[in-house]
Amino acid sequence: MKVGIIMGSISDKDIVEKTIDVLKRFDIDMEVRVISAHRTPFEAAEYARTAEERGIEVIIAAAGKAAHLAGVIAGITPLPVIGLPIKSSTMDGLDSLLSIVQMPKGVPVATVAINGAENAGLLAVQILSVKYPELRKKFKDYKLEMAEEVKEMDNKIKEIY
Repeated sequence: MKVGIIMGSISDKDIVEKTIDVLKRFDIDMEVRVISAHRTPFEAAEYARTAEERGIEVIIAAAGKAAHLAGVIAGITPLPVIGLPIKSSTMDGLDSLLSIVQMPKGVPVATVAINGAENAGLLAVQILSVKYPELRKKFKDYKLEMAEEVKEMDNKIKEIY
């Protein structure tokens, strides 16, 4: 199991680290790079073209502003691509979200919320769990843990009110 994580700029690193933490929790190997769709387009194309032969099974592409990285990658690779829009200073990340989510027919990009790094990682886990039953089990356990946390919060609030 291997996920490729690419970000358009090193300034995206603080958000992307939340994705990395999720993948580490599920013991998923990863390759992390900084590649720009606009400033290093030939490297972006090469990354997408060779990802599958390097053992990558899902790609997470994080980018802000024009945020074309996920779309460029998805246009080249047959692998599933998850777009992670990064909040930008211009439009609070709405520009990034719209740039990633508005893909033409035939070039899908699964897109998570603005700065939704944890969900990008979890979506990668779910995609991989179709092939890896042990990962599906871990994901089910994770969902049970989340439910228990909510039940604990509910009990605490009931005690207060």
